[in-house]
Amino acid sequence: MRVAAFSVKPYDRRSLTAAAAGLPIEWAWFEPRLSRETAGLAAGAEAVNCFVNDQLDAAALETLAALGVRLVTLRCAGFNQVDLAAAARLGLPVVRVPEYSPHAVAEHTIGLVLMLDRRLHKAYNRVREGNFSLEGLLGFDLFGRTVGVVGTGRIGRRVAEILLGFGCTVLAHDPVPVPELVAAGVRYVPLDELLPAADIVTLHCPLTPDTRHLIDARAIARMKPGVMLINTSRGGLIDTPAVIAALKSGRIGNLGLDVYEEEADLFFADRSDSIIDDDVFMRLLTFPNVVITAHQAFFTRNALDAIAAQTVRNLVHFQRGEPLEAVVRA
Repeated sequence: MRVAAFSVKPYDRRSLTAAAAGLPIEWAWFEPRLSRETAGLAAGAEAVNCFVNDQLDAAALETLAALGVRLVTLRCAGFNQVDLAAAARLGLPVVRVPEYSPHAVAEHTIGLVLMLDRRLHKAYNRVREGNFSLEGLLGFDLFGRTVGVVGTGRIGRRVAEILLGFGCTVLAHDPVPVPELVAAGVRYVPLDELLPAADIVTLHCPLTPDTRHLIDARAIARMKPGVMLINTSRGGLIDTPAVIAALKSGRIGNLGLDVYEEEADLFFADRSDSIIDDDVFMRLLTFPNVVITAHQAFFTRNALDAIAAQTVRNLVHFQRGEPLEAVVRA
């Protein structure tokens, strides 16, 4: 079975090759993103393998189907990059990796909270420059703080559990409450109640038409002055210009991002010798109370191994005509 893998980095090749060792899978590796312009590279492949910033719109999917591709596999949990209605119309099943390591993303989330709270990014640079002053590095105890967790799927649930261990009061918002979290002391509330009560708001919900710009100017106006906002889910959950305005006014006191709405043209590449022409992103970088990482929350050995294992399992099931796991439907 020939599989065209897009947005591939060396670590993807290593993990996927190891997971498929001894199996009749032939990989065709492509570093470019899959899009309507690059879909032709999949000629001769029965399946494609894609990542978060690949663009599987109707035109790209139609090209893939015309080339004989019969399966779309995703190396991620999110699927907002796929036109599912078009895939269904073309008879192209779409499978994903619904769970790889919720611990990885949850722990990175807490890392961003701690970095912003205790100004670790500033302290690191100061000490390297021989500046041992503590002025401007004053933080706060997480113990006793109220944290709002928006979305308590696998990742959000783990974030809530960690926060409980810090002694935080945890509020949650999700259409489906988790009984174990309720039993542990988490209180589920409407978003309109969570936002004004939380000292820290962290986002862990999928990007859908209903959640796009969930955090906009109206939502920010309901938050506590000086709130810390964390997003390790999908960039489109927040209205970035509205967040910048709130940073300027002080309404948002700290911002931690591992995702960005327009990240497709930035992340997963070395652009240190290039001019970055995204003015919104560059404005974010000017704030001393903003920490941005380049979609690395998932990036642990455990997660890469789990992603590769599930991806190969999806391919094997399809090859053998067995029922597919983790099918995404419109």
